[in-house]
Amino acid sequence: MSERTSRLIASGGLVVGSVLGMAGAFTPSVPVRGVLWGLDGITLVVAAALLVIHHFRKGNDVVAAGFLVYVVGQTLVLSSAAMDLAASGPVFGAGAGLWAASLFLLSAPRVASLWIRIVGVVAGALFLVVAIRLLMGQALTALSEPFPFNAYPLLVATLVGWAWERYRGAA
Repeated sequence: MSERTSRLIASGGLVVGSVLGMAGAFTPSVPVRGVLWGLDGITLVVAAALLVIHHFRKGNDVVAAGFLVYVVGQTLVLSSAAMDLAASGPVFGAGAGLWAASLFLLSAPRVASLWIRIVGVVAGALFLVVAIRLLMGQALTALSEPFPFNAYPLLVATLVGWAWERYRGAA
């Protein structure tokens, strides 16, 4: 695969996955939400896997590890895309914890722009709180308000920021 193709698939995948994920969060139809979240998860896993390879080859090991951890977390969340929201709580909690860890790893090195790293840390902190609450047995779902529902825009902003960085070849 050419560098240009990889860059376009990775950056496009982060944007498309983010849009599908947000659309799923706002749709009232359970079957449509499942499809949107399923496609969102698949797209984000593919994009993040390409970013693992890209950053590993560039010697950005911490960033590569961050995207690898994101792949694992997103895969867990993807596995619950069509499940009942209440039943998927523990799986979502584990995925949210891995999202948090990945966001911290992605934000630590000075690879992305500062604003992306700051938003990533804030999103990571919010998802860490969600993960801890779910793993403690609290009755939260992927759509509980205020969190995790209000943390998604920060996750999306971080992913779209990384997409822009990758698209323009800066990261």
